[in-house]
Amino acid sequence: MLSRIFAESDQQLNINFGYQCSVKQECSSKEFPASRSSFAFLSGAAISANATLANTNIGNGLLGMGILPNLDSPKTFHKVASLTSLSSLDVLSSSSKTNITSSIGSMSSHGDFLDSDVGMFKSMSAPISGGFLNVMEVQMAGGAAGEDRVQAVCSEENGWLFCAIFDGFNGRDAADFLAGTLYENIVLYLNLSDSRIKDNDVKNLGSVYANDFIQHFIEDDNFHKQTHLLANGFNDLGVVHDPEDESLSDSFRCGIVNCLQLALAQAESDFLHMVEREMDDRPDLVSIGSCVLVVFLHGSDLYTLSLGDSRALLATSEQKNIDTKDLEAIQLMECHSVDNEMERMRLLSEHPDDPKTIVHGKVKGKLRLTRAFGVGYLKERKMNDALMGILQVPNLCSPPYISTEPSVSVHRLSEGDRFVILASDGLFDFLSNDEVVKLVSSYILSSPAGDPAKFLVEQLLSKAAKMAGLSLDDLLSIPAGMRRKYHDDVTVMVILLGTDSRTSTASTYL
Repeated sequence: MLSRIFAESDQQLNINFGYQCSVKQECSSKEFPASRSSFAFLSGAAISANATLANTNIGNGLLGMGILPNLDSPKTFHKVASLTSLSSLDVLSSSSKTNITSSIGSMSSHGDFLDSDVGMFKSMSAPISGGFLNVMEVQMAGGAAGEDRVQAVCSEENGWLFCAIFDGFNGRDAADFLAGTLYENIVLYLNLSDSRIKDNDVKNLGSVYANDFIQHFIEDDNFHKQTHLLANGFNDLGVVHDPEDESLSDSFRCGIVNCLQLALAQAESDFLHMVEREMDDRPDLVSIGSCVLVVFLHGSDLYTLSLGDSRALLATSEQKNIDTKDLEAIQLMECHSVDNEMERMRLLSEHPDDPKTIVHGKVKGKLRLTRAFGVGYLKERKMNDALMGILQVPNLCSPPYISTEPSVSVHRLSEGDRFVILASDGLFDFLSNDEVVKLVSSYILSSPAGDPAKFLVEQLLSKAAKMAGLSLDDLLSIPAGMRRKYHDDVTVMVILLGTDSRTSTASTYL
């Protein structure tokens, strides 16, 4: 019944992308592929419930009219340069440009591709070759569903995959900004830092990041706030690290983590700078934010960065030949919301003189999240002052109330690790972690050529319709905006680990 209804609803398909690795291995439909160096295929799906503007106009429309249309690929992965002409430096704040230029200039002697002239980065037509990622071009796909954005980039020949879900709220400007800049920031930092340490022993990479590289950003107050913990090294980052170290040193992994955090910190600094510049004309920008969920699979190392309440789940088992009941669902990151007791206590301890830090189950009565990208009005008084009347937060005693320090995990994949699920919080309004893993595992076993992410979306819609007393057809006929009362925007990606000859697609319903 579900298959028939969705087949009849194909006209609703707006985005349809998926990636199947070319490395193939014979595999029974009743077994999962063995976990190898990377992944077998990627499946992603999203559904919109919110009505939102098609494109953001932040940054004088550069993101909406220039960057995002070129990055997004609604039907298939497409090849792009590893660092394209759509440089995030085009939309950076002037202070960040100055600091970036300073760092690039000081590092230029360590790499052939570096140039102290920031204008080169603004109009770069050739990709950066070499560097940490060691690739001239990548495969990229992505798109939007309501206030959510999804992005996937891979280099199969070099053994890495980047996946991100940006769950926007109060508008899509923050999620759009992240989709247009964060991946490129990460590429830039990984390659620049690799050039910086070419003449150093790999084991010293962590200290190079911690002491030398970050100094170039110290003059920027926002960078100082977001990156000061990095200078204290691996343990102070709150990184969850697999103690079994078979290929890469802890300091090397620390360097990758530092780059991920620096890239996010820069994006936050740049976004808030732009909000401040444009908030007189668009005061709503100060309340717009986004959750951030990034998974970076590099060889057999799985890096996860999270800010907010999106989740990454690892499905794993100690058994070699398994069935559905043997799989364990491991949530790689804790959710950053007032519902998390540890987050709640941390927030209260940081504001001991404010008895109204949490009001009616929300931070300052406004937001359930305790960490998020954007939402400047809960971080800076001047942004709160840009709002009028009841929209303004009264008694903003000791900002910032919302943190931009992400949680990070580093996990070395083992033979028992089967797949990874990334999802925005809307999925978990209807399904538990265990239910999600069981649904995906049973689906993969019964439909080895199918699309598990799309299947999860179908299950969510079916459950949402049933709870509302509607048929699935009736629910799908409700337009975005009105449908928000039945479910949230939901974005899902499933990464099947190892190698396999399956084929899959991924879909976004709008």
